[in-house]
Amino acid sequence: MNILILGSGGREHALAWAALQNPKCDKLIVAPGNAGIAQIATCAAIDIEDAGAVLALAEAETIDFVIVGPEAPLAKGVADRLRDAGMLVFGPSKEAARLEASKSFTKEICDAAEAPTAGYAHFTDAEKAKDYIRQQGAPIVVKADGLAAGKGVIVATDVQTALDAIDDMFGGAFGAAGAEVVIEEFMAGEEASFFVLCDGTTALPIGTAQDHKRVGEGDTGLNTGGMGAYSPAPVLTDEIATQALEEIVKPTLRVMAERGMPYQGVLYAGLMIKDGRARLVEYNVRFGDPECQVLMLRLGAQALDLMHAAAEERLDAAQVNWAEDHAMTVVMAAKGYPGSYEKGSVIKGLDALPEDSSHMVFHAGTTARDGQITATGGRVLNVTARGATLAEARARAYEMVEAIDWPGGFYRSDIGWRAL
Repeated sequence: MNILILGSGGREHALAWAALQNPKCDKLIVAPGNAGIAQIATCAAIDIEDAGAVLALAEAETIDFVIVGPEAPLAKGVADRLRDAGMLVFGPSKEAARLEASKSFTKEICDAAEAPTAGYAHFTDAEKAKDYIRQQGAPIVVKADGLAAGKGVIVATDVQTALDAIDDMFGGAFGAAGAEVVIEEFMAGEEASFFVLCDGTTALPIGTAQDHKRVGEGDTGLNTGGMGAYSPAPVLTDEIATQALEEIVKPTLRVMAERGMPYQGVLYAGLMIKDGRARLVEYNVRFGDPECQVLMLRLGAQALDLMHAAAEERLDAAQVNWAEDHAMTVVMAAKGYPGSYEKGSVIKGLDALPEDSSHMVFHAGTTARDGQITATGGRVLNVTARGATLAEARARAYEMVEAIDWPGGFYRSDIGWRAL
């Protein structure tokens, strides 16, 4: 099978690694890729939000299966264009991708599905939004309605912070994503990620994880795209996962199908868990980053078979075979992230690290220059390891982190603290 993966981050490096573990993968191309991906696959420098360019590449390379990594191409309808041309694609349609591209759309679907989630209001006017905040008080959550790369959410512990968030969003801090806002009830509890493959009809859970969104130790400081993750998430017990599947995910899929937009791909449900029950925080229409890295290390070769089954609408006959293990990934980011940061610093020591089914460094924001790996993004490396226990996975991951020579980077030293 000739496979094309769209994306350039740690998520796509992990997807590429997993695909290559499967003997069904004959040729692998990643567009545009990064320095780490280029070591294991062919990279193609195209604009992955340009459906015509993606289709031309897929046809030129006789691609059999396309896996769409990030949310932006899905929201632009790239999967639709490929399917219209007869391509087999893993990823939802543009209409179905609104589950992530529009917070207000998701809330509307949840209302129709009677799925438990936070109370909310949707605004296109800043002053009306501020009046609502003053009426509701704090804590309260302010979200940019559109795609903001995981950063358009402000959890405000006081009213002034929430009002400032409204000014920022309507003032363009998140671009077009903030032209509309959703204001939500603050939900207390512990957050975890639930991943389900969907083929339009069948929903197949494939794992749980817990991300660490805050930049600082002990979950303090600014929100980021994620500073580390581990899988499985102990807080998301089998009982809670079943409740989330039956009360949140399956009703959502039913409503989507009834509205003529059946969902196919991975559905990532961010859940808030309290008193043994889950409520939906948000949906994402792609694998989480960095959660994908720990899921792929645990799934290995079967990940490709499962995604292929989802694309071919045969998940009803598929089964996930989990090893009784744990995985952890630690994000190494450029100093200054999630604010302004320098690019171009050199990273050394990567060549000496192990690369096997229990140890992988997935590249996120890197490029190769003059024979050296340099940092080009905010989140740069995902240092990932498996172990029989979470403590073992943690020890292996941090041993690799400490062997990397990168003065321009930093990381959190407490990934997994809730579980450990």
